[in-house]
Amino acid sequence: MDVRLSETVGGGYAEFWNCRKRYRVVKGSRASKKSKTTALWFVFNIMKYPQANALIVRKTFRTLRTSCFADMQWAINRLGVSAKWKCLDARLEMTYKPTGQKVYFRGLDDPMKIASIAVERGCLCWMWVEEAYEIMNETDFMTLDESIRGAVPPGLFKQTTITFNPWNDKHWLKARFFDNPDDATFTATTNYKCNEWLDEEDARMFERMRDLQPRRYQVAGLGNWGAVDGVIYEHFCEKLFDIDSLRKKAGIQSAFGLDFGYTIDPSALFCGLVDVGERVIYVFDEIYQKGMSNEAIYQAISKAGYAKERIVADSAEPKSIDRLRTLGMRNIVGSRKGADSVVHGISYINEFHMIIHPRCVNFLTEINNYTWATDKSGKTTGKPGGMFNHLMDAMRYAMESIEKPGGVTYLS
Repeated sequence: MDVRLSETVGGGYAEFWNCRKRYRVVKGSRASKKSKTTALWFVFNIMKYPQANALIVRKTFRTLRTSCFADMQWAINRLGVSAKWKCLDARLEMTYKPTGQKVYFRGLDDPMKIASIAVERGCLCWMWVEEAYEIMNETDFMTLDESIRGAVPPGLFKQTTITFNPWNDKHWLKARFFDNPDDATFTATTNYKCNEWLDEEDARMFERMRDLQPRRYQVAGLGNWGAVDGVIYEHFCEKLFDIDSLRKKAGIQSAFGLDFGYTIDPSALFCGLVDVGERVIYVFDEIYQKGMSNEAIYQAISKAGYAKERIVADSAEPKSIDRLRTLGMRNIVGSRKGADSVVHGISYINEFHMIIHPRCVNFLTEINNYTWATDKSGKTTGKPGGMFNHLMDAMRYAMESIEKPGGVTYLS
């Protein structure tokens, strides 16, 4: 089948589409078409090359269903070939029915499943790593990259496609692929300006961002690297731990916090276990999603098994708190607001070391980019700034419920 880039994909991606280099790396802003274009490329080329199979990866498996899997389904429909594809939603797998070629979906949280992939026809030659900024360790990527190995039939080529938002200029992705790219690497930066299908309201949103939040616009609007200086929390690490065993430990307290969002900002639930005696916060789960009604928030929290927990939510939304309580979250309470409560909460949290479970990808992204705001002269204002504050705020609310020795909380 023929694809006219100008009609199906649009502008800005011709070189990306035709590239055969081993690494094809695209950083881009929101609404830059990078994920949709990549999905179109994979569907089209699986059908074009009858020996090719593909692997699509994110750091955690549970994030694939509403991102890459949905984008691939969208691409199949956009190309008008849905009758030729079988999409298994339950196990996240796609099959091109005329040949039996496969598209596999895996998370880095289960490396054994990646290592054990055996294709029935042809070879596993293409991989797409989406939201690659979630992978904090280059070593993890190198292990993943080894899954695309071995000889390929004539006419085929091995390729790893990497797409991400460039939130942090200290990330290994910048040093490896953008600072000194080799001959095997194609890099590109895209932004919303090459997306001719944005409506007027979307365009106005970026214009408002440009005028009101120029630092955010550089990254979320233009796809430039985010310069991260003045990080608020520095005492943390990403580490796997056994949640059930930890819950049984003496002195452990649960801490749940909820920050409300909707159109632009996500609603965010922080889930933590706190050892006050040893000054450790264990971050073990999260909910992080835009466009959630109060009913959808309740359903998500119930499905996760946390509806009966004591959850401290942003008191700026009393109607939402009342609605969630009516729906069944009897133990939800509003956060305490007061003079300098944000700074006091941050100060209290900074007394702890944080251990973050690898599945908490949004928390890891936020904490690596949660910085002090600066004024026009570049001086720190002493207040948090930027857009990476949803789970950070939710954690601050959650920590209101944690008692210090002696039975007092940090805002008492």
